[in-house]
Amino acid sequence: MKKLLLLFLLGSFAISCSSVKKSQKALNIGDYDQAIDIALNKLRNNKNRKGNQPLIYQLEEAYKRVTERDLEQISFLKKDGNPANLEIIYNTYLKLDRRQQLIKPLLPLYMVEENRNARFKFENYSNDIISTKNELSEHLYAQASEVLQQSRRKYDYRKAYDDFKYLDQINPGYRDINAKMEEAHFKGTDFVKVALYNDTDKVIPRRLESEMLNFNTYGINDMWTVYHSNPQDKIKYDYEMELAFKQINISPEQIREKEIIKEKRIKDGWKYLYDDDGNAVKDSLGNKIKVDKFRKVKCILYQFTQFKAVQVNGNVAFKDLNTKQVVNSYPLSSEFVFEHIYADYDGDKRALEDSYLKLIKVREVPFPSSEQMIYDAGEDLKQRLKNIISRHKFN
Repeated sequence: MKKLLLLFLLGSFAISCSSVKKSQKALNIGDYDQAIDIALNKLRNNKNRKGNQPLIYQLEEAYKRVTERDLEQISFLKKDGNPANLEIIYNTYLKLDRRQQLIKPLLPLYMVEENRNARFKFENYSNDIISTKNELSEHLYAQASEVLQQSRRKYDYRKAYDDFKYLDQINPGYRDINAKMEEAHFKGTDFVKVALYNDTDKVIPRRLESEMLNFNTYGINDMWTVYHSNPQDKIKYDYEMELAFKQINISPEQIREKEIIKEKRIKDGWKYLYDDDGNAVKDSLGNKIKVDKFRKVKCILYQFTQFKAVQVNGNVAFKDLNTKQVVNSYPLSSEFVFEHIYADYDGDKRALEDSYLKLIKVREVPFPSSEQMIYDAGEDLKQRLKNIISRHKFN
């Protein structure tokens, strides 16, 4: 028991020393928040532990330095007078307040060598946080609203949307923020109308055409791109995606036959064992010894393979409707193979392996229709089309 206690104490001391070293290193390189986090995490477990005394000194020093640094930065940015600095000022006030709230629950922190409690200068930053938040809200709202009115670039609208979204996070329900976000999102969205063309001499199944154009089934989550297979009159489309079937090749229905001859020695009863003189061989108890009898069996297997294949080739092109130019084009192809194997036999089926025995239980089936084959190939086409849409970026 004493040995276990000693090991525990040594382990705790080692961990404490490690925390002190990490905190001091962070303090030395100016990573004051890291030093504070290390010290607080350790002190929360046992702030009165002797081995944690250095951490209290480090916490006091790190807090003092980072507070001075943050307040100097705020003072400089305020003097600069640039409203673009308001977000930094606001977040810095939040950090100043958050540090205080983390330290307060641990107080007092007694420093044994100096016979005093650690000193932390706390301030009430509530008014600063509120006033800066209001200034920042006004700035973001005015800046993003101007973009909606003046700009003609989708990139700017998306930036405005991000500003409105951030504004809604720090100041929920500010003015008509929801309406502004909807407007920014609409203006920043690339609207793509989709057209499907069949340039082949085959009929595309209606079900496949409907599924290829149903973008809700693709699971593509792109906030700034919307595809419409049924264009709407009130929307000005930026791009067109043309999905064209160029060629559909369907092989004839084939039944291939293969003949396989199998032979095997099989057990066929037993017989008594005789020596060269014709005498029965006996065991130690005087009983005649029996041995297995074998015979060779033969079977001819007739293996049939039903085969039919379809290959669908096409192309996906993205056209800029403003310039009337094709901005990107991708090949699209897929193949679907129907293959069904069954067998018949002549002879002794005991000569066949298990895999062949399974085949002779299988019968011929009807060939799928060409329309069904095209549809089955389309299942793979949909996945390939999804990959193309996911990779393609308009800007």
